[in-house]
Amino acid sequence: MDLFDRIMELSRYGYFCSQILGILALEVAGEENPDLVKAMGGLDGGVGYSKGCCGCMTGGACVISYFTGKGGAFEHESPAHKPALAEFTQWFQDEITADYGGINCEDIIGTNPAKRVEYCPQIIAASFEKCMEILQEKGLV
Repeated sequence: MDLFDRIMELSRYGYFCSQILGILALEVAGEENPDLVKAMGGLDGGVGYSKGCCGCMTGGACVISYFTGKGGAFEHESPAHKPALAEFTQWFQDEITADYGGINCEDIIGTNPAKRVEYCPQIIAASFEKCMEILQEKGLV
């Protein structure tokens, strides 16, 4: 199954942008973590459905942090953590603003729910691909 089909399948199960990104990251890692998927739901709809910052930007940052961040009291984040986050967020701001007029859900879909079906899967796929590209370039996945 290709990435877009997997995104559509997860969407049919009722998952939204950031949760889908979380599930995809867990699949790459060969792990399951329903609690993480639930927590990622707080980023959906522009952080708590506020129509603010797109859940793909915040969710993508979480995906990168999942592979690079500090996980325990005696662990350290990867040296690539902050540079990878900066690269992803800059890419997101540049690309999504150019293509959709901004990085907030309100900018992207406005008041037209049909745009969510049209735009969001594409943004999810592009965000996940960029996260994986950044992580692969840094030898982290």
